Amino acid sequence: MIFRVAIVVLTGAILNGCAAQMATSSSTTAHSENLSAYRPRMSGDSSKKEAPVMASADKVYVANPVLHVNKKVDTVLDSIDRINQSKKFVDGYTLQVYSGTNREEAMDTKRRMSSNVPELSATLQYNQPKFRVTVGSYFSRLEAQKDLTHIKQFFPNTILVPERVPIK
Repeated sequence: MIFRVAIVVLTGAILNGCAAQMATSSSTTAHSENLSAYRPRMSGDSSKKEAPVMASADKVYVANPVLHVNKKVDTVLDSIDRINQSKKFVDGYTLQVYSGTNREEAMDTKRRMSSNVPELSATLQYNQPKFRVTVGSYFSRLEAQKDLTHIKQFFPNTILVPERVPIK
């Protein structure tokens, strides 16, 4: 018997909680707010350089722009400029045509590179234990893409590798 009463009470509570709530008259009215008093107003001819006028509900404020750099910002910009001038290298890309331990193959690749693609100069580098033949210095991948597709016609194993590029 207690079990049946508990089920009826529980069912009634669930149905009561799920029932749609009645809309009150205050929630059905549309809400609107007039913010026109706070909008900036421009006075006079638009060709004149006048300060914009800000209006509030009871006061009018005139905004005077200040167009100068203060000394603190100026010193920060100068220190950033000095740091940038001291840099000799930036992160960039180069095209690696050959990488291996055979010196003769590296020299042959460099010769073929200069004969097949004379507009680009190849450099031979030796970092123990391997030789590398690289071409070009690029600041972005997009810059290097044109030369990469051109060189791949003659050297299909050419890859784009990240490298520090000297700044002139």
